[in-house]
Amino acid sequence: MFKLFRGGIHPADGKTLAREAAIETMPAPALLALPLSQHIGAPCEPVVKVGEQVKRGQCIATSKAFLHADIHASVSGKVRKIEDGMIFIENDGQDTWADGLPLSRDWQTMTREELLGAIETAGIVGMGGATFPAHVKLMPKKPVDVLILNGAECEPYLTADDRLMREEPERVVTGARILAKILGTKRSVIAVEANKPEAAAALQRAAGEGIEVAVLRTRYPQGAEKMLIYAVTGREVPLGGLPMDAGAVVQNVGTAAAVTDACLHGLPLTERITTVSGDAIRTPKNLRVRLGTSYRDAIAFCGGFSEQPDKVLAGGPMMGRAQESLDVPITKGSSGILALTRRITAHGPELHCIRCGRCVEACPMGLVPSMLSILGERQDVEKARDSYGVMNCIECGCCTYVCPAKRNIVQYIRVTKGAVKALAAKEKAKAAARAKAAEQAAMAGKTEGKEAARA
Repeated sequence: MFKLFRGGIHPADGKTLAREAAIETMPAPALLALPLSQHIGAPCEPVVKVGEQVKRGQCIATSKAFLHADIHASVSGKVRKIEDGMIFIENDGQDTWADGLPLSRDWQTMTREELLGAIETAGIVGMGGATFPAHVKLMPKKPVDVLILNGAECEPYLTADDRLMREEPERVVTGARILAKILGTKRSVIAVEANKPEAAAALQRAAGEGIEVAVLRTRYPQGAEKMLIYAVTGREVPLGGLPMDAGAVVQNVGTAAAVTDACLHGLPLTERITTVSGDAIRTPKNLRVRLGTSYRDAIAFCGGFSEQPDKVLAGGPMMGRAQESLDVPITKGSSGILALTRRITAHGPELHCIRCGRCVEACPMGLVPSMLSILGERQDVEKARDSYGVMNCIECGCCTYVCPAKRNIVQYIRVTKGAVKALAAKEKAKAAARAKAAEQAAMAGKTEGKEAARA
């Protein structure tokens, strides 16, 4: 029996809008904008120039930093401009692959190092939204014995992973086998919530021996790594720790599918499945879309707005970010685009905390969100960090969802976490300055000692 993590909520999921919409391939638009930072880590630097002709799958940006993921052209065409941290490519409509792509190879005969190299070369990141470079995550510094593929997709409205598991389960299962070979894990689990029975059934048919399909009780935020590890294994990731501290590695099902493409066909990450949904979208869809496609083009492909949205979000309604413009590109971590009317987004006026404790009950991390919001208002950064563990917050939004006072708790916490990072940087700089001053004083003392000896 699988575990039920503490806290969590059951928000209205809104998945009925797009869950029965089969994956539809969107034609590549005339102009694509590929950001140089689509991952956690150092931004990439362009390796192409304005006016250069590029082919689909060609590496157009990379970095010497260990923590990075290469960027590849998602169409063939001409580099029109490089500005605002993006490479703009004018699509020539030919969709010509880079030389040698796609290729065909047997992943089972490849070594661990060759598989890791294929994943790194493909520029694959965590496609559930975290965007951590996949090849780095597959080199844990501690022993791991369980691989978990995250198919929970617990965010309301989002159905891209659901459709991937239902329509292309073989890509997911093969990816699981490749990842397990790289990690050397004894147990491989694809975790799916009970509200996706068709996905679970498709995976079970494709899995065969060695792959377990775990059907978990539906509860948000089960897709968060720490919650998922506990639900599947009963192990708790320590506060401030990483999944490998519990002997686990978690990868999104979309990431696993991209790993299959990279290791079997040498294909870099140039497209992904993204949900375009919300009550303001005329025809909600799950799109196979080229990276660099604008939100504007994707929404237009879904029939545009049926009515004026109050907010357009990148991601789901719980953890997504509101956008100021539709002229932003779909990136490797773009799991969804939501356009919501005021009927959905209406929040009401923010009031003072009434100390009801609902946020404490809902918090899956065992924090006290009410106090964190109050300390955020007061800008008491050190107390929020040292006494209430603000940095352990995963920003899932459960606290804000259940708050009867309509307090923007997560926003207070986000601002506070930013202040904590700034404070840590200042403290580090002061410590470095003190160390340098002490070193200079010691050197001066040695010099004076030598001069005194000579005298």
